[in-house]
Amino acid sequence: MINLKNVLVAVNFDETSNVALRYARSLARNFGARLHVLHVMENLFLRPMANDPRAIEAGTTRRLLDTLTEEDRTVLHAVPVIRKSDAPAEEIVKYAQAEQIDLIVMGTHGRPGVAHLLMGSVAEKVVRTAPCPVLTLKQSEREFIVNDATEASAT
Repeated sequence: MINLKNVLVAVNFDETSNVALRYARSLARNFGARLHVLHVMENLFLRPMANDPRAIEAGTTRRLLDTLTEEDRTVLHAVPVIRKSDAPAEEIVKYAQAEQIDLIVMGTHGRPGVAHLLMGSVAEKVVRTAPCPVLTLKQSEREFIVNDATEASAT
């Protein structure tokens, strides 16, 4: 039997992380698990910038909070988390270890060949070092999540 108490979704506000968030919500709901929503932002300390780093952090915090629905807050007891790091994969794994996460859900772009070598893959690093299973998702043509209304009308 699979027992999930804590599901972590790593988000970066792109379409693949939106897909990952939908899956994480569904899994947390189906297993009665708590949903942790983590965004790792670049460490802006000691970087020359035109914008105020505090304003950037405040905007990122607002954006993360805006991604959470009322159901996320009340039913899934969502935990919004922002961490600063230049090594996002390490930060995701560190959070998973500290919070006893049972499953990590995250999007991946699935870059091929040279693009993958040059840019690396946060998802791949998390898969290799995570203390728990990792579900990686890319934006696909077929959606596997169906809402209750759609399922009821199909039967």
